Amino acid sequence: MCPRLLLLLALCGAGPTAAARSVSLRGVWRIRSGNGSLELPGEVPGCVHMALFQRNLIQDPYYRFNDLNYRWISLDNWTYSKEFKVPFDVSKWQKVNLIFEGVDTVTEVLLNNVSIGNTNNMFKRYSFDITSVVQAVNVIELRFQSPVLYAAQQSRAHSSYPVPPDCPPSVQKGECHVNFIRKEQSSFSWDWGPSFPTQGIWKDVRIEAYNICHLNDFTFSPIYDNHAQEWNLEIESFFDVVSSKPVSGQVIVEIPKLQTQQTYSIELQPGEKIVELFVKINKNITVETWWPHGHGSQTGYNMTIHFNLDRGLKFKKSAKVYFRTVELIEEPIQGSPGLSFYFKINGFPIFLKGSNWIPADSFQDRVTSDVLWLLLQSVVDANMNTLRVWGGGIYEQDEFYELCDELGIMVWQDFMFACALYPTDESFMDSVSAEVAYQVKRLKSHPSIITWSGNNENEAALMMNWYNIDVSHLDIYIKDYVRLYVENIRKIVLAVDKTHPFITSSPTNGLKSIREGWLSPNPYDTNFGDVHFYDYISDCWDWKTFPKARFISEYGYQSWPSFSTLEKVSTEEDWSYKSRFSLHRQHHENGNNEMLLQAELHFKLPQSTDPLRAFKDTIYLTQVMQAQCVKIETEFYRRSRSEIVNTQGHTMGALYWQLNDIWQAPSWASLEYGGKWKMLHYFARHFFAPLLPVGFENQGVFFVYGVSDFHLDCTVMLTVRVHSWSSLKPLCSHVTKHFVIKAGEAVRLYQEPVSQLLRCGNCTRQSCVVSFYLSTDSKLLSSTNYHFLSSLKEAVGLHKARITAIISQQEDAFVFDLETSAVAPFVWLDVGSIPGRFSDNGFLMTEKKRTILFYPWKLTSKSELEQSLHVTSLTDIY
Repeated sequence: MCPRLLLLLALCGAGPTAAARSVSLRGVWRIRSGNGSLELPGEVPGCVHMALFQRNLIQDPYYRFNDLNYRWISLDNWTYSKEFKVPFDVSKWQKVNLIFEGVDTVTEVLLNNVSIGNTNNMFKRYSFDITSVVQAVNVIELRFQSPVLYAAQQSRAHSSYPVPPDCPPSVQKGECHVNFIRKEQSSFSWDWGPSFPTQGIWKDVRIEAYNICHLNDFTFSPIYDNHAQEWNLEIESFFDVVSSKPVSGQVIVEIPKLQTQQTYSIELQPGEKIVELFVKINKNITVETWWPHGHGSQTGYNMTIHFNLDRGLKFKKSAKVYFRTVELIEEPIQGSPGLSFYFKINGFPIFLKGSNWIPADSFQDRVTSDVLWLLLQSVVDANMNTLRVWGGGIYEQDEFYELCDELGIMVWQDFMFACALYPTDESFMDSVSAEVAYQVKRLKSHPSIITWSGNNENEAALMMNWYNIDVSHLDIYIKDYVRLYVENIRKIVLAVDKTHPFITSSPTNGLKSIREGWLSPNPYDTNFGDVHFYDYISDCWDWKTFPKARFISEYGYQSWPSFSTLEKVSTEEDWSYKSRFSLHRQHHENGNNEMLLQAELHFKLPQSTDPLRAFKDTIYLTQVMQAQCVKIETEFYRRSRSEIVNTQGHTMGALYWQLNDIWQAPSWASLEYGGKWKMLHYFARHFFAPLLPVGFENQGVFFVYGVSDFHLDCTVMLTVRVHSWSSLKPLCSHVTKHFVIKAGEAVRLYQEPVSQLLRCGNCTRQSCVVSFYLSTDSKLLSSTNYHFLSSLKEAVGLHKARITAIISQQEDAFVFDLETSAVAPFVWLDVGSIPGRFSDNGFLMTEKKRTILFYPWKLTSKSELEQSLHVTSLTDIY
């Protein structure tokens, strides 16, 4: 079930004396193709593709090759129309506005055949004054222009110099010039997603009528006064005063649980006015702060604001207020050049653990409350505390941020510019200015948002010359970059929001980039800011491959989604790794080969002669490879938080690429389209655990570090065991003395030459494996981690494991009692299309018996699970 959410900026009715009426235009509209040959009903909010699909005029757009088959939809100019009655006498209202919360994207808007305005930006709210046009019965029409043709037209019109890139790589099968339209950039294709440039009214639409004045918007910022050691609240209310005379009255702000009630007198002059209120929170009451997941509670306080104005005019606003501070710390580090780059929440340094969020669907009307809840609950279930909302997608819907507030997920919010240079002509800049001001005002009250970032990878793209720009023209593009992200976006953010840090790009060198004129020659400098890191060729088991940077905001490896996910959008002839379908779904150049090359470094490739079996085994192996690679890399970043080695270290963030999938295809995601957990997501539960033992080798010595995210010191013992691949009984077990792991630190707990370890049971690197865990005298404090002493393709003594499962029900969960005949690496439990997740999966089974829980997301039964269950471990694919 999706929890009932308190709307942060709830639009509340103002009672019988309210001088305002609102009429929603949601529901069924008529949609017509450019030449009128196709006309159909379609839902608003919605888009053309989904309207066609819901009327069975097209198949599921995600089925097989339909992203190519349905290109014609994006290339047509569609029209949305609706006839509607206004349920009140429009002549009695001084002002009537038509408000679109989101239009996708380029339209001319007509009411009763009168053109009332245009839209060209998916990311802003549009309000049109229709006072002189609206009637009792009306016809509204939105004439859409193909976003693909519009973008090409805008590019052609920008004739003074090119603005690269023109088109995506051919492997993406996408459309061109997406940087010339203020629309979801990935809708023209990306290396993990299809090209579906949608058209439609994708958010709410309504008519608002009012007399005297109207409260259009409302936002607030909690601010901590360090000097007075007290909390204050800055509230901004945006009024449209249509009366010819000033409007006076009182404002009462109430926060009952903080015993705060304050009254203000206001006078509003005619026109659009902002009322700023400064609320002092009762100093005698303890204010509980909002903390990220794993660091404390997410306490919020209900606030009500009453506006009692002249002539009996009343407005009421309700919101939930959360109190927390955020700082981005960039300061010198002893023993290292450069500067730190980490976040403090409520004065406490927090290691950011998480992933990158992309749009959950090409068709936003399919992203329901249930979809959002499932994905975001999976974030905290995997011990993450952060999502980066990536700059090539969308500014997410209100409910996304409300859920992040409730769940304690910090949000690094990019502005929607990604992997491209952008034009800076006046009309484009004006559109961006309105977009940024609207989005910052809409979102800044959310405690989950901790930073704004101007773009994704555009500093790197420009300074590392991804687009082969002639050096003599570089100055033009540098000026454009500064004009867009610094003189426009940054200026607006700092004016509208004083409570969040702003960085111009990701990756960036932070203060170093600023000192160098906002662009560093090497934005990947590991001594400053954040870095993105990808390397599919080097051995991911070698931790020395990875950058010991201050903060890693993107990194990852691809894998394929499970067969049950692919099966829904494919047919039998598609079910092989080299099929036309498999090549079509891979949007990253040479991606399918890269996965196998990386897997082949440490595993035998599947050897079945049955094509379907070989395909399923290959899918499994890509997930094993991805999970193991990201595990090793993330553990390296987590153990680097407290140390400086060869002048590098103090890593304080690891956000892997990427959390979720937009369709059923190979990608870097840990959650498949539909929410099913890949092996990587189960691994993330462990490698993001608040207390983690990390094992690694350096020059023939085996080390274990203890990593803690706790706010208090922690006393632990470490147990190290050596197992033979050929036996379910451990050969040796060593328990250390008690160690203290200091709050928020990574410390070395253990080191021993591998040659010493191997003396246990006459082991060789190929015949044995090491496991280790943290505990007190009586209690397990961490899950068991492991370290492979050799590649598993060289493992000696591994037997094919027969793994059986007895399933029973226990309240809302199901118990899987497993028994194995042999040590089994990467045990994978799959129940096909039954939605839910296991308590653990992809694990190394070194004991005869193990109990795993399954948490279903929908009603299921023991018999259904028994019929669907398939268990795979590594030796099953040989």
